[in-house]
Amino acid sequence: MNRISAVTVMLAFVCATNHVAFAQEPMPPEETLRDAYPAQKHYSPWAGRHFPTRVYWGDTHLHTGLSMDAGAFGARLTPDDAYRFARGAEMTSSTGLQVKLSRPLDFLVVADHSDNMGFFPRLFAGDPAFLADPTGKRWYDMVQQGGQEGVKAAVEIIMAFGNNTFPAALASLPGSDAYRSAWEEMIKAAEKHNDPGHFTAFIGYEWTSNTGGMNLHRVVLYRDGAEKASVMEPYTTLKPLGSDNPRDLWTWMRGYTEKTGGRLLAIAHNGNLSNGIMFPIVESFTGKRVDRAYAETRAKWEPLYEVTQIKGDGETHPILSRNDEFADYETWDQGNLDLSQPKQEEMLQYEYARSALQFGLQLEQELGVNPYKFGMIGSTDSHTGLATAEEENFFGKHSGAEPSPKRWEHPMAKISDDLLYEGWSMVAAGYAAVWATENTREAIFDAMMRKETYATTGPRILVRFFGGWDFTASDAQNRFPAQLGYTKGVPMGADLSAARPGKAPTFLVAALKDPLSGNLDRIQIVKVWLEGSDTRREQVYDVVWSGERQPGSDGKLPPVGNTVDVANATWTNTIGAPELIAVWTDPDFDPNQRAAYYARVIEIPTPRWTAYDAKRYGVQMAPEVPMVTQERAYTSPIWYAPE
Repeated sequence: MNRISAVTVMLAFVCATNHVAFAQEPMPPEETLRDAYPAQKHYSPWAGRHFPTRVYWGDTHLHTGLSMDAGAFGARLTPDDAYRFARGAEMTSSTGLQVKLSRPLDFLVVADHSDNMGFFPRLFAGDPAFLADPTGKRWYDMVQQGGQEGVKAAVEIIMAFGNNTFPAALASLPGSDAYRSAWEEMIKAAEKHNDPGHFTAFIGYEWTSNTGGMNLHRVVLYRDGAEKASVMEPYTTLKPLGSDNPRDLWTWMRGYTEKTGGRLLAIAHNGNLSNGIMFPIVESFTGKRVDRAYAETRAKWEPLYEVTQIKGDGETHPILSRNDEFADYETWDQGNLDLSQPKQEEMLQYEYARSALQFGLQLEQELGVNPYKFGMIGSTDSHTGLATAEEENFFGKHSGAEPSPKRWEHPMAKISDDLLYEGWSMVAAGYAAVWATENTREAIFDAMMRKETYATTGPRILVRFFGGWDFTASDAQNRFPAQLGYTKGVPMGADLSAARPGKAPTFLVAALKDPLSGNLDRIQIVKVWLEGSDTRREQVYDVVWSGERQPGSDGKLPPVGNTVDVANATWTNTIGAPELIAVWTDPDFDPNQRAAYYARVIEIPTPRWTAYDAKRYGVQMAPEVPMVTQERAYTSPIWYAPE
């Protein structure tokens, strides 16, 4: 186990705060980088750096009152409000509470639903056409009553949309004045708040495929500004103008780029509400096995996966990863989005990131293309207009779940007396971390495309992850691990070069704690690989950890301990480490097997949002309510393929 002094690692991460220019092309090879800045060229160690040196924090999945469900839930904040809040302004929430981020974000995507965009403002205003429809009148009355009646209205709206029973008279379709007005409002807000070099406001929306309650949502994010984004209105699922099949979304995206010359990408929603269809081997829409065209198209348009958010964590499931003691983290596995179909065990493998990476290796061997070669990010999917992911500052999934003494026991969404999502099950997660060269739409988008990203469940942990063939233990003692990382290897999101005869891949991984959160427990590297043509394997390796612990006879590292004082919603950083860094060599490497590696950073136990609520409001929660969490970060993978 390698550790490094706090001063040394802090200096190593200082280099992550400088801005430099960086071309969109892939990283140059090792010898080119060496030639670019020989030792005698610069006295300053910060000069001549041609790689990303700063991580930018953001949320790519936030809803405001423009979304049909968020508005019904009670959200009254606008896209303009959402960007102001993300930039650090103190705001009044939809329920009248003052709220502010501990630190501003660097970027934000207001991703209101493309389907029925503009519907809710008309409903809330009492549009005569809506009031003339019996369902519209009933929804209007429920929304005006607010509170749990508004929540019930939102659930009905979501279910009607998913079951294709949404009244045609109430639909807000592309081409209508209401739809165009809403899209223009979103674009205008992003353009107003986009401030290159200081804050990036992306234009985007969420495509809301939800047929039968099976969640296949995607956030579509534009590299472009208003001039191009306004040319075409967002794609929807409502027929005949739209489709609920992701293939048709990708076709629309291609049409946009051909028509405007612009660029965009799609981010798949975490798959735990898809009931086994997010990462198919057999497509649910055709019943046919995934083909090369599907693999190529998905890989082109979907470089990222939203691995953690308010509706559960999507890294892995304890049934899929039985030997992983950290697998059962904020698990949502009741059923699909509207709980109309209970979860079956066989569905799980097609919903989680780790198993998807395994399927990607299998399909790559079969088809020559990996459709699930994605980078990791987190985001909130909050429907409040507030991008809050810290446990002590959590404002809930929707405005009906903003802080109150009773929110833990009020269902987040209730379908019936027997079908509901418990209020306490909401997750204070997550954020997207992007290693980019500057805070602009172009630089952050390009970093997302090359997958130089990672996810956290809320804390702003700094993580570096590099793979190569020549890292040595002494590299973990270097003041500038990023320089070594880029010159001797490749960063997260990239491919290892061809195997070196007789060598196993080596990885340089470093993490620095969030100064406002818990110390670090450990860094792990998760390896998934393919044996033969279809045997999928996984292994979690403890790479570096805090304290003097040693693995037991079972190979497991003992727990770090727990200093959480639940009654007072606090903890001490007397255990764990402020930083960890190590070089690790794969002890089980077979050059003939396809593999992917990603790092998982685990914090020490800290209070969950429920503990903060119990303390603030003086309430006693039920025994089954979790009060302690171990926050974490997931890096994008590094892939290896035999020649």
